[in-house]
Amino acid sequence: MTPLLALDGLTREFGGLMAVYDVSFDVLNGQIKALIGPNGAGKSTILNMINGVLKPTRGQIRLDGRPVEGMQPYLLARLGVARTFQNLELFRNMTVLENVMVSRHMKSRAGFGSAIFSMPWTVREEKAIVASARHWLSVVGLAGCEALMAGDLPFGGQRLLEIARALATEPRLLLLDEVASGLTAAEKRGFADLIYTIRDAGVSVLLVDHDMELVMDISDEVVVVDYGIMIAQGRPESVREDPRVISAYLGEELGDAQA
Repeated sequence: MTPLLALDGLTREFGGLMAVYDVSFDVLNGQIKALIGPNGAGKSTILNMINGVLKPTRGQIRLDGRPVEGMQPYLLARLGVARTFQNLELFRNMTVLENVMVSRHMKSRAGFGSAIFSMPWTVREEKAIVASARHWLSVVGLAGCEALMAGDLPFGGQRLLEIARALATEPRLLLLDEVASGLTAAEKRGFADLIYTIRDAGVSVLLVDHDMELVMDISDEVVVVDYGIMIAQGRPESVREDPRVISAYLGEELGDAQA
């Protein structure tokens, strides 16, 4: 079976610095996969290459078997790759509904001229965009918040809005970069349920996060990178016990806790 996403020998250099070296792993259809590692391990760089923000120095990225490395982010979005960012990238002075509608307009067929003259089909399309935006806000738990300004949402709500905006593009692969960062314990439990809902809707998830309890609970498989090199991959229970992982990542947390 062809994986939805396949990375083969992915490498990225910045000048003389090797940020990511020879990373290879797959994401299957319907899979929740986590990418973890210490700060500076190269996780966000890998996501940036997958969604076209960065071009690999070497290696290949395939989507449904098709090479896509170096493709522009908007083209990858059309192919079904959506992304949230570690730092919130919302339109804070637009409403919650308008934020999601912006993403949904990627699916629009209307051009400038047809929109200006309010052709009947463009009016119907705009109504469909509003309905779709409301649907995705409901999915993430923001129903009733449509008229609020995005910047007025609490931090957890802004995280959910970013996810709704990504889902509005109807992705097949959702890349989540530190979306649980800064959330309360209750919000993290709700986030875990949301990830399952997204997966059950047919969207594969590649998750980067530092919350080890969350990662180990919801992931089908975990990939671990350290200093840009992949050091482990497998089921959460096997990765948790891998000595290299304990030394590179988990061991740091255990040592802090014991101290």
